[in-house]
Amino acid sequence: MARVKLVLPDHFPFSCPIEIGIGHINYGGHLGNDSALTLIHEARLRFLKSLGLTELDIGGRGLILSDAVVLYKAEAFWGEILVAEVAVEDFNKYGCDLLYRFRRQTDGGDVLHAKTGMVFFDYTTKKPARVPVEFINKLGMQEHTA
Repeated sequence: MARVKLVLPDHFPFSCPIEIGIGHINYGGHLGNDSALTLIHEARLRFLKSLGLTELDIGGRGLILSDAVVLYKAEAFWGEILVAEVAVEDFNKYGCDLLYRFRRQTDGGDVLHAKTGMVFFDYTTKKPARVPVEFINKLGMQEHTA
């Protein structure tokens, strides 16, 4: 099988620290692969919160994950602080991609690279919805951190 590759942006407009908790650790003593999506979700929620949004209400629409790619670059351990960075790219009619880079706070070494395909969703009609103008407008803000 061919290796998956991600091209990350040169600049991530959002960043926040996230501590590796004991629940993120697997039997090998390091960050479990299943916990990567949990950390990605946490970074996404913090990113949205920094814009005054939630996954359940972005201009009256929800935001759901349609696909994910995770590339593991290095181990991470309990108690380490990772800097999670988030960028938005590749808009389409119903969504966009969120790109993530997780680095160790101590030395800046990359731990995870990821992409999640996100779809805006109307929970009333149970159908995909167009990207809300509110989301586009919020992304026009200056650089922000949490």
